[in-house]
Amino acid sequence: MAPPASLAALSGASPTPYWLDQDAAPAALDPLTGATTADLAVIGAGYSGLWTALLAKERDPGRDVVVVEAGTAGWAASGRNGGFCSASLTHGFDNGLSRFPDEVDALERLGRRNLDEIEEAVARYGISCGFERTGELHVATEPWQLASLATLRDRGLQFLDRDEVRAEVDSPTYLGGVWDRDGCAMVDPARLVWGLRDACLSLGVRFYENTRVDRVVAGGGGLRLHTLRGQLTAARVALATGAHTTLLRRLQHYVIPVYDYALMTAPLTPAQLASVGWRHRQGVGDSGNQFHYYRLTSDNRILWGGYDAVYYRGGRISSDHDQRDATFALLAQHFAQTFPQLADVTFTHKWGGVIDACSRFSSFFGTAFSGRLAYAAGYTGLGVGATRFGANVMLDLLSGRRTPLTSLQLVRTKPVPFPPEPVRSGVIQLTRWSIAQADRHDGRRNLWLRTLDKAGLGFDS
Repeated sequence: MAPPASLAALSGASPTPYWLDQDAAPAALDPLTGATTADLAVIGAGYSGLWTALLAKERDPGRDVVVVEAGTAGWAASGRNGGFCSASLTHGFDNGLSRFPDEVDALERLGRRNLDEIEEAVARYGISCGFERTGELHVATEPWQLASLATLRDRGLQFLDRDEVRAEVDSPTYLGGVWDRDGCAMVDPARLVWGLRDACLSLGVRFYENTRVDRVVAGGGGLRLHTLRGQLTAARVALATGAHTTLLRRLQHYVIPVYDYALMTAPLTPAQLASVGWRHRQGVGDSGNQFHYYRLTSDNRILWGGYDAVYYRGGRISSDHDQRDATFALLAQHFAQTFPQLADVTFTHKWGGVIDACSRFSSFFGTAFSGRLAYAAGYTGLGVGATRFGANVMLDLLSGRRTPLTSLQLVRTKPVPFPPEPVRSGVIQLTRWSIAQADRHDGRRNLWLRTLDKAGLGFDS
């Protein structure tokens, strides 16, 4: 018996992140050997670390900034994501309103300004990352989801009925939608990383790649970073390692590694693209608790990701988890249901990667070593844009001065910590099951989800 068409479409897919499978990838820089010093050491060369290094040099060109990276720049979440560069700092307006009601309007303004400044930096440094500020289309595929879009419409965003939304992107599953026209940009995430790395190098930032920091201790008039073959002493340290957070034990109470998966199609022919429409090239997200996100690339491929957010027992991070056939099959099936007119489209890449999730879905911040180290973590999938804001927060925290950013409740508070294992795994799996049940029952949340809502956790995917 022949396999279903959706599975056949996966047969030739490479188990590689599409974005990282490009000729533009720069050669790795040398690892750290011996001893060196810096004014500011940045641990991690994803978005969070790169923005921190770049902004530090823009604030003070004379500051000696060093970035140390366990692999190469962007190899983890920053090079594997969907390329949605959102203005939201709070994982959406509703999440921000529920957690920071007194400052949500200020956070929305800060987020829009942050996205504006990312666009300006991309232009200023000549970063060729396919930056397109096309906005994001939030679509309803079930009647109950239309109500969840009402809050977006009430904020003055453009509501589209069934025919109007299908005129934008044509899927028989769509019942309506809301278009946030300028609150999100599409980028090639790996090329953004590489462009930020080049910008940092142009300003004199030093990089050591393939240099894992094993421990951080006080000493030498600052903090001493120990690596396999070297040592770096710095007056200040910014910890920007996302889900790979092992240097500060306290962070392991707040951050869990969650695996997200994606597929990439072959380039659409002009006729295939015309059958879908998508003339305005928006990013798209559907409105279930378990949701898909998808967008066009510069050569008119469709990235199709999301839905399954997988926590592996014990929080173990392993490259073995980057491939999950059951999830890829499910995603391919959902793609076929969403775009039946693209039944002959095949997938060229399939991959997964870990993101740093926390219980409030938006970043949190803090310091250690008497204020000489600052950290930011917990972006929960919206770090492409929000990490630049987080970099400014870390630099303000390291300054030791109270600033408008460090005065925010978002910055001063922490998310609810996760329970220890094995309770943690049980709670997360129960929550995932409950979320799936809610999607199957018109969004109705069971007793467990209502209890989490009451506790201020409000879990969705």
